[in-house]
Amino acid sequence: MDFWPEFLASSWCKEFVAGGFGGMAGVVSGYPLDTLRIRLQQPTNANASAFGLLRNIVSAEGPAALYRGMGAPLVSVSFQNAIVFQIYGAFSRALHSPTKTMEPPPYTGVALAGLGTGVVQSFLLSPVELVKIRLQLRTGGQSHNLPSDREKTPMSLAKGILRRDGVRGMYRGLTVTTLRDGPAHAFYFWTYEYAREQLHPGCRKSGQESVRTMLVAGGLAGVASWVCCYPLDVVKTRLQSQSQTDNPPPKYRGIVDCFYKSVQEEGYRVLWRGLGTAVYRSFLVNGAVFAAFELSLRCLFSNSDSSHGSTQTQENKL
Repeated sequence: MDFWPEFLASSWCKEFVAGGFGGMAGVVSGYPLDTLRIRLQQPTNANASAFGLLRNIVSAEGPAALYRGMGAPLVSVSFQNAIVFQIYGAFSRALHSPTKTMEPPPYTGVALAGLGTGVVQSFLLSPVELVKIRLQLRTGGQSHNLPSDREKTPMSLAKGILRRDGVRGMYRGLTVTTLRDGPAHAFYFWTYEYAREQLHPGCRKSGQESVRTMLVAGGLAGVASWVCCYPLDVVKTRLQSQSQTDNPPPKYRGIVDCFYKSVQEEGYRVLWRGLGTAVYRSFLVNGAVFAAFELSLRCLFSNSDSSHGSTQTQENKL
């Protein structure tokens, strides 16, 4: 018995595989802008414009700097995205009344399923983002808050953090990640479902929307999720970019302390620094994510139906 056909026989597994394809599409399409967003959020770039910083990175470090650290999220975010869509599907089915299976889930159920999905996936995402942020903040070949120049790959950096700070060090920023991702995913899935229905009335029930509808609805979902939680993302980036073993001690002692010191030193605008880059990136990335997910899911279900029909034909011949 072959594993792959049996694995794809379940709708849960189809959602997992399609979510993985969506994650890969999102990482590749938006990683340079994500690197730019992370750099803009740092105090050292308080007066830099997105275009000016982009030009400086390319001229000083080369275009490859924009993709530095992409290996870890390409694998992990694809897996994480697969888990996200699978968890969301499970929550949606649990919250949706079984007596109305032909009807799409209500918008309230969509938001609640998204909220639960964000909280659960933050436990997977927090260590990955810690490593990614540390690598993205390398400048000019020098490490940022890293005691060893040998920690230049995601794996070596993760091992170094575990050696110095233990498992707790890998989960630094988990609380703020959960506070960010719960509401963000509620807005994310709600906006996608609402936008696709407005752009193509009846598509939530028929599933017949165009690729353009997927791209636009997915892009709007990404923008909504970032706008609602961006100040928390700025705080998360600053907390995760510092090491507990630094000498002198870390500048920020927690979420509230980071909020207070950041606003006191740089004004309230600091909480929205880099938002423009994040919005452009999220529209591009999440349009690609949802389009890749929906198209992959349809292909998987179509192939499954074809295989089932072929099997039935063979059985009838026998």
